Amino acid sequence: MDLIPSFSVDHRAIVPGIFTSRVDTVGGGTVTTYDVRLTRPNREPAVDVAAMHSLEHIIATFLRNDPDWKDEVIYWGPMGCLTGFYLILKGSRSPQEIFDLLLRAFRSVEDAKTVPGVLPENCGHYLMHNLGMAKWYAAKFADYLAENAANPAIFEYPKTERLITEDGQHFYDS
Repeated sequence: MDLIPSFSVDHRAIVPGIFTSRVDTVGGGTVTTYDVRLTRPNREPAVDVAAMHSLEHIIATFLRNDPDWKDEVIYWGPMGCLTGFYLILKGSRSPQEIFDLLLRAFRSVEDAKTVPGVLPENCGHYLMHNLGMAKWYAAKFADYLAENAANPAIFEYPKTERLITEDGQHFYDS
């Protein structure tokens, strides 16, 4: 079985940032999946589950209500490893082109008084939320983005060359 593209990125070298994960043609149009990485995989703790869930609700609501972007948003949701989120948008833009949108989205968490959609009829695990921790993670990431806006490392996956043997074993250059 082939390794999917997101598993072929060297997670030992990823820093927090906004990366293009993949670009696909769907129904005659283009959709782009972005890797919005809040923590360094395998070097920092995963994001708290309840905070991640709250960030999912708050930022999804922000994105789907932003007047300039709401019609472009297809999906916003957490990565299984709890180190970040996937954002899927119509079209193909560079991570730099969505930087301001994501910075505003994470900054908006600070103003949240409640987490939207947390009634039992709206959410599959409505008791698993933590607004205070969500605000902490959002502020930390937004500050990091703002401080590193000119750093290309937060927009480009780390470059490593993988040598693959005939029997499919992977070796890294670093």
